[in-house]
Amino acid sequence: MKLAFIGMGEAGSALITGWGAGRFETAAYDRKTDDPATREEMQDRYKALKIKGAGSLSEALAEADLVISVVTADQANAVAEAAAPHLNQGAFFCDLNSCAPSAKQKSALAVEAAGARYVDVAVMAPVHPALNAVPCLISGPRAEAVKPLLDALPMTTRIVTGDVGRASTIKMVRSVLIKGLEALTAEFMLAVSAADVADEVLPSLELNYPGFDWDAQATYNFERAMVHGVRRAAEMEEVCKTLRDLGLPDVVTQGTVQWERWLAAVPVAAPEDPKDTDARALAAAILPHIRD
Repeated sequence: MKLAFIGMGEAGSALITGWGAGRFETAAYDRKTDDPATREEMQDRYKALKIKGAGSLSEALAEADLVISVVTADQANAVAEAAAPHLNQGAFFCDLNSCAPSAKQKSALAVEAAGARYVDVAVMAPVHPALNAVPCLISGPRAEAVKPLLDALPMTTRIVTGDVGRASTIKMVRSVLIKGLEALTAEFMLAVSAADVADEVLPSLELNYPGFDWDAQATYNFERAMVHGVRRAAEMEEVCKTLRDLGLPDVVTQGTVQWERWLAAVPVAAPEDPKDTDARALAAAILPHIRD
């Protein structure tokens, strides 16, 4: 089986690392290869992973039996539509991107019309440290056929009954809370820092949430947004779309989008190991840049 990746960032690299570099005949196309500023970085990554770095999307897809799309959420639909004419008949197109169900359904129409087979895949946890073992949900009419192939790579998959978009619905709705808590924690920690009331407020939370380590969780949440905020903001835009498609307001989730962008842009080094970082000191370092 020949694999092709569209996008070779954190997620794609993690999957291949987990399988073992060079284990499968794999081609990849990432648009960063087209940019002189990032071309060498991408070529070094391809070399380290022992995969072929394709010069175009069509080149990457030319002989692929299984295509894995791992791009930013805002580019996922455009990539699926651009890829469709170059897909082999019967090839599986596994869309791992964090998109609204309606976006996945639109992508599926383009892929299926080209004679390939579209699979909605929702990655349900960070790819590190799990790598290829990260839990994934798959849905749509092609789920039963593709599951043995994915499990043999191996990946950790579970079919959820329903049409294309069902797996992504589960992830999008879950992200309302998971990413929303990240944003709320940031807003809260910066507020206690600005008001200089951390010594009073943080211990008081023990009464409501006994045994919960707020300092550790706040540091972890800061690190996630500081390192991955741009990508997470794009995902949360898709969550907003999901909520609107459900006929619901997205006021709080729009705030999450903004917090992810703010934290990704602060000129403060993200902690290399959140466990060894003091949340209050980190909040104090971030605060002046948020106030600006």
